[in-house]
Amino acid sequence: MADQWMIRGPVYANCNCDYSCPCQFQAPSTHGFCQAVIGGSLEEGRFNDVRLDGLKWVTLITWPGEIAEGNGKQQIIVDESATPDQREALLKILRGESTAPGSTIFNVMNSLVTDEKETLFAPVEVDVDIDERQGKINVPGLVESTGSPIPNPFTGDPHAVSIAIENGMEYQTANIGRGTSKAKAGIEIELADSYGQFCVYHMNQDGLIRN
Repeated sequence: MADQWMIRGPVYANCNCDYSCPCQFQAPSTHGFCQAVIGGSLEEGRFNDVRLDGLKWVTLITWPGEIAEGNGKQQIIVDESATPDQREALLKILRGESTAPGSTIFNVMNSLVTDEKETLFAPVEVDVDIDERQGKINVPGLVESTGSPIPNPFTGDPHAVSIAIENGMEYQTANIGRGTSKAKAGIEIELADSYGQFCVYHMNQDGLIRN
């Protein structure tokens, strides 16, 4: 029988694009290349009979040109509290395995990665408040990222903007903010005041589970 899995939980991502991230609109990226720090926390999850509730993960990923051109590099960090069975199961999901081709962001991204760095198991902190557009990723000594709302330049109030994608493979609706990140793992990334995304990943082996 084919593997059956499901995950649901908040995700915060920071990439090097401008606040609008043209990639979300099938347009060329802001700078012609991509660097991103992504962190998620599973409120609920399973892979066959293995429960994944409470696990946290981080992905560092870069492409030298446009994402569709491939040749990406990726490194996954999984919270060290995961058991061996949980580690194996979660990595299959994050690497786009046991998934219908092209149906999830993990499967598509991994199809465009040619350099998979060593997976790390370390203390991982991921806190995401989607409504408030707040995010925090911390892997001591390796990754630090903070997400926050975009300020209105006239009033200083948070600028509340969202993106909805009806037929997407990552999310249905994402709240948009800004982020600043620094990673010094197998992949080094440094981002300042660039695109921040706050959403729920709710998907299974066949793609997004839509509300």
